[in-house]
Amino acid sequence: MATIKPINILMAEDSPSDADLAREAFKNGKLMNGLVIVPDGVEAMAYMRKEGKYANEPRPDIIVLDLNMPKKDGRQVLAELKQDPVFKHIPVVILTTSEDEADVMKSYELQASCYVTKPMDFDKFLEVAKQIKQFFFSVVTLPPNAEK
Repeated sequence: MATIKPINILMAEDSPSDADLAREAFKNGKLMNGLVIVPDGVEAMAYMRKEGKYANEPRPDIIVLDLNMPKKDGRQVLAELKQDPVFKHIPVVILTTSEDEADVMKSYELQASCYVTKPMDFDKFLEVAKQIKQFFFSVVTLPPNAEK
């Protein structure tokens, strides 16, 4: 069995209950390598740019974005990330309650790595976390993180 190297995950999620569910699911799914959860898109971009309190945070290997957040939504964050030569190679997983085909299409047009409809119950969320782990940590070769 291959050794799983530590992975840093940035998650932008405005719902405290969904953030807690994600934290618990990733923990139970053995994904607690480096999970940072921010409450909106403005904070996500501040984290990525190492602004203020995020100055010493590691660059994430994977970004998990909710689409519908205050201040700056996930679509805007995704567009900014993919236009930035420093960040565009980082895989972005859209994890949202929206099943709207327009949201799916727009996310892929903006170069999301994948689009996952957010499960509402813990067991299903745990399964999603395990699948993310399996795919991104065991199957896929992630781009090198220049900071490591």
